[in-house]
Amino acid sequence: MVGVIGIERPAVAASRPLRRLGTSDRSSQRIRIIDAALASMARTGRFRTSLDDLAASAGVSRATVYRLFPGGREEVLAAIVDTEVARLFSELAVAMGEAADLEAALVAGIVTAARRLRGHAALAAVAATEPGLVLSQLCFGRFDRVLAVASEFAAPFLARWLEPDQAARAAEWATRIVVSYLLTPGRGLLEVTDPDDVAALVGRYVVPGVLALHPPGPGRAGPQRARQSHKEATES
Repeated sequence: MVGVIGIERPAVAASRPLRRLGTSDRSSQRIRIIDAALASMARTGRFRTSLDDLAASAGVSRATVYRLFPGGREEVLAAIVDTEVARLFSELAVAMGEAADLEAALVAGIVTAARRLRGHAALAAVAATEPGLVLSQLCFGRFDRVLAVASEFAAPFLARWLEPDQAARAAEWATRIVVSYLLTPGRGLLEVTDPDDVAALVGRYVVPGVLALHPPGPGRAGPQRARQSHKEATES
């Protein structure tokens, strides 16, 4: 499976579900180790830190690292991907869940994802030092898997206003927008982290495209302007 941060998950954890972030001592130690590894990647653009150095940075023993990650470095990398995906999805769930209408939900999802990914220090460092590694995860079948995961997550939040097939299509389009504009920053008039810019794009192109083949079903209200929703939320 390909993680959101652009690193292909090792086979050692290919079938493992995302771990929930908890507050137990064991979870706390895991997160400290993962965050130490992310800090190392942000500095170097690669995960080259030895397990001894990683344990020291996380404030745990080397034995603790091996107890929590018996697969060694490969399992730590898999856990990084799992944790960062969980963190991203947690932010998206809050942002999209609070939206009052379809356009606002799409804008919230696009802006939140774009800000999270653009501000991800480890991802930025990897992209700068090994751009081919990130780009390789966004080609052909691998990108299809990214789209599938993102659509599966986001579609239920959009299904409040859309039929299932429409919701899946809208979620896929939103994912493509985020990836496209993050890969080509500064080359267009749209700033994908700006709610007003994204609202204009969503209202003019995305929602009409989603609804073009199938109008909203019975009892489903048509979308309202996301820009107005954002303005009202800011002023309230």
